[in-house]
Amino acid sequence: MNATIEKFGYPATLIREWQHWVLLLRPAQPTLGSCVLAARSDATAFGDLPAAAHAELKSVTSELEAMLSTAVGYEKLNYLMLMMVDPHVHFHVIPRYEGARSHDGVAYPDSGWPKVPDLSSAVTPDEDARDRLVSWLKDCF
Repeated sequence: MNATIEKFGYPATLIREWQHWVLLLRPAQPTLGSCVLAARSDATAFGDLPAAAHAELKSVTSELEAMLSTAVGYEKLNYLMLMMVDPHVHFHVIPRYEGARSHDGVAYPDSGWPKVPDLSSAVTPDEDARDRLVSWLKDCF
C-alpha cells in the first residue's frame, strides 16, 4: 500500500478493497460515513493511473454509493480530490445531508450544508468507535 493509504489508517480503517482501489473510513468524520477512496497505485496524478483503474472506478463508485445510501441516507455525495498534503491519488467521499445523522449514540452534523463541506468541523471517533463504524459500513455492502 502507498503512504497515503497508510496515513489514512490502513489496515484498521479498511472497509472494502478492489483490484485498483481501497475504501477507508476517514479518521475525521465531517459527516457520518465519510470515507477515503484511494488508488493502490503509486500515481500522484489522476491521469497517470492505469486504464484498468479508471474502468474499475465505475463499479467501485456504484457499489460505494449504494452502501452509503443504505448506511447514511445521504441527500448528496461529494467526491473531493484534494491531494494537497497526501500525494497519491485519492478522493474524500463525503455524504451530505441537512441536519445530523447518528450512529452508536454519537451525532454527526453536516455543518456545511448546503454549501461546501466543513472539513474542520469533524467528529474524530476513538479507536473503539472507529472500529464499530468500519464494521457497520462493511455490513452495509
